[in-house]
Amino acid sequence: MSAEGVGEMLREFQGYVLAYRLRAAVGGRVRPPGERLSVAEYAARRLERQDLARRLVREGLDPRLFQRLEALSDELMFGFWLNPAEVAAFLRAALRQGGHAALGDPAAFAALLTPSEQARLGDLGVRLVCAHHLTCLSLAAPLLDPDALADVWQRVEATTPPLFVDELALAGEV
Repeated sequence: MSAEGVGEMLREFQGYVLAYRLRAAVGGRVRPPGERLSVAEYAARRLERQDLARRLVREGLDPRLFQRLEALSDELMFGFWLNPAEVAAFLRAALRQGGHAALGDPAAFAALLTPSEQARLGDLGVRLVCAHHLTCLSLAAPLLDPDALADVWQRVEATTPPLFVDELALAGEV
């Protein structure tokens, strides 16, 4: 795998970690089931998900395989930040149970980062991370307006953060 491909996979894991933390902070029905996966556990499940997707394309729809693919997608929170439908479903569920400050307040979202992550990022990096993820949450709003959706996507792409989560620093990846 190329360095670019590895970076994308690490960003995907980082997105999973932040989605896990946000869902755990919101709690209730959106709380993720089970413990947060390690990098190795995430990678193993991600490979299994890829293999199942390939098999479904090759062999056709097998309800058992499709169910497992869906379960893995849910566990990995695959597409959590960049899928407008996924974001909308999460926000509806979170707001039904009272919401959380981290859904709109950059300081509250920054509190989801560990002190070492905040130090690694610095003030400007923390602001970028918060801007990026809060912008991702706004993907739910313009589902019916393609122009607004294009504007949000431009803002998401303009705020892509670097790799920073502790789990990756401990593995020597950042």
